Amino acid sequence: MAANRRQAMCIGATALMAPLTALAQPRKIRIGFLGGISPDAPAQRTSIEPFRRALRDLGYVEGQNLEILFRWAEGQPDRLPGLAAELVRLQPDVIVTMGPGPAFAAKRATTTIPLVAAVVDSPVENGLVADFVRPGGNLTGISSMGGEVYAKRLQLLKELVPSLRRVAILMNPASGSRTLLDKGLRDDERRLGVPIHVFEAGAPDQFDAAFEAMKRAGCDGVLIFADATFWTHRARLHQLLAKHRLPAILGGRDWLEGGGLASYQVDFPVIFRRAAAMADAIVKGAKPAVTPFEQATKLELVINLKSAKALGVTVPQTVLVSADHVIE
Repeated sequence: MAANRRQAMCIGATALMAPLTALAQPRKIRIGFLGGISPDAPAQRTSIEPFRRALRDLGYVEGQNLEILFRWAEGQPDRLPGLAAELVRLQPDVIVTMGPGPAFAAKRATTTIPLVAAVVDSPVENGLVADFVRPGGNLTGISSMGGEVYAKRLQLLKELVPSLRRVAILMNPASGSRTLLDKGLRDDERRLGVPIHVFEAGAPDQFDAAFEAMKRAGCDGVLIFADATFWTHRARLHQLLAKHRLPAILGGRDWLEGGGLASYQVDFPVIFRRAAAMADAIVKGAKPAVTPFEQATKLELVINLKSAKALGVTVPQTVLVSADHVIE
């Protein structure tokens, strides 16, 4: 009888301990991450590592209480819908997107999984969210500004090349709204005092034709809109800029490695640290629908003196002293 009682007590103790052991194990949070580019060294440095570091600072440890599910389109926007659908099937707690294409792909793929969209210009105007303060639905994020930055880039181009007669804007129609661009174009022209022409290229095999068209139009400076396809094939863009001797303003310091005259862009590491904080808040109960869409405020100016010398451009001292970084 005593032996049976001891056996029953052991079974009862084991039953009581089982849920306590389960409670002691932290739930593993799963964060999806959808990017349109490749996870190359610049992306690791400016986006992925700041994101991971911020999550570590918040108490997450990959392999223990955190799993990040990365998916990359590698400059092929047609892959984004499939990658977004794949992430949705994995049912992460939240999905973080990088750039406008991934944000729209994720939004179309799910109305239930919370989304944090990072580096999206003009999210209200382009229809991604209903309102900055109350985004609605399952999506919030951080805007990389937009029109204000483009206007400043155009002004910078004029300061660097005072003899500028016509400016080209190169964009990928698959990742930007031509309608939104055209709406502000006349105001930009008035501020700049020179005509602005828009050229489109949706794939690398369209780059040559776009640059030839720029030269035929008499453009002697170009603003290149950041885009995953352009980023993936930036070496080819640099070759064409050098061939046609076109001073170029781009978006991001890493764009200038290999070419380009200057960059004026939001600070990507700051944005992705904020994206990590927003994902953490959502995991802990915050609702994207009423989490205000934030706007980046920190901007970086980078000047490439190597390109300036090759183009015969004299960078004004006033621009040099205001630069955050100078490539020599």
